[in-house]
Amino acid sequence: MTITQETLRDHAARQIRVSRPELATRADTAALIRIYREITSTPETAAMVVCVVRRFDPVSLIRASCAFVAGLTPTQVSQWRRAFTRTIFLAGNPRNLVDRFAFAHLGEDGATAWTRPSTMDELATLRRLLKLYDGPRHLPRRPVARVAVPGQSTVDRAPVRRDLYLSTDGVSAADCLVHLNHLLAEAVFDGLIAAGDELTLRQVPRLIGITEPFEALRVGIDRSGPHRLRAYAGLSKGDR
Repeated sequence: MTITQETLRDHAARQIRVSRPELATRADTAALIRIYREITSTPETAAMVVCVVRRFDPVSLIRASCAFVAGLTPTQVSQWRRAFTRTIFLAGNPRNLVDRFAFAHLGEDGATAWTRPSTMDELATLRRLLKLYDGPRHLPRRPVARVAVPGQSTVDRAPVRRDLYLSTDGVSAADCLVHLNHLLAEAVFDGLIAAGDELTLRQVPRLIGITEPFEALRVGIDRSGPHRLRAYAGLSKGDR
């Protein structure tokens, strides 16, 4: 699959139509970028999630993110998806906070803790207590990793294997968490990822040049060219 600006425009427009039908727009890059900028200034009443992160570990995040999203109610999914799965990552040790805050999900290794989708006011105490997660400015190189999605599957299909590509060129650890989590959340919503599936995480500079077809992409504004779109993560078609 060749990723072009047209490919990215079509995918971004489709994501917007699903999450916020009233914002549906023609596949025009400038219009899509305006919408993406509006998304980052979501009103305080919109649903958002806070994730407390102890360390940067993409494999741990994949497992915890998929399990957290799979446990949301249909109402919570609808509210959070309308806010484009907005998630704030804060630095801290989740195990030191579980007695003080009612987290919706604690990662099995204790490295992440997730709140239910809530308003900014409802999450104010936790946000004041901890700082935004920063992490390494440049992602460390990591070998290919296979990740088994935990839990009991609720989809009517056999488990599948997919490649999960993560773009690292010019991407900080903090941004990586946002891109990866967004792709995973929408993939779980759409039934592309479910318990029992196997994901092979592959870090690449950019997704351009990858020939296998993608089932889903995380599309955002290209910081090296603010009038262009970029694929920051991609999920391949399934292999049973």
